[in-house]
Amino acid sequence: MIKGFRDFILRGNVIELSIAVVIGSAFTALVGAFTANIINPIVASAGGIDASGLGFRLRPGNDATFVDVGAVITALVTFLITAAVVYFLFVVPMNRANARLRAHAEAQGPVKEPMPVDTALLTEMRDLLKEMAAREARR
Repeated sequence: MIKGFRDFILRGNVIELSIAVVIGSAFTALVGAFTANIINPIVASAGGIDASGLGFRLRPGNDATFVDVGAVITALVTFLITAAVVYFLFVVPMNRANARLRAHAEAQGPVKEPMPVDTALLTEMRDLLKEMAAREARR
């Protein structure tokens, strides 16, 4: 059962997913600062004089009914930047490394499995018995 769990954890897909989650989470703070301080002011400036940004109110004068389109655009930009960084910095190099490892393994040829110990012992016993029978036949 432990071997099965170890094989599951060491699979390439699980490792790639773990890297993507951890790095994506850490990178979100950087992207959040970028969008909050650079993208949001640009999007808000397109919204006009109103300081609340790009959007509209369903009921004039009621701030609770403000539909903030700028926040959706900011979230989309944050997602695209995070996905691009994770893809280009981690997924692409991992895929290239896996392709090189596969090509190297194919160039080496098929791996010969070692003979199990019991089979080796039985083979050795068979060969010794044949040798003993051949000696007896010569006498």
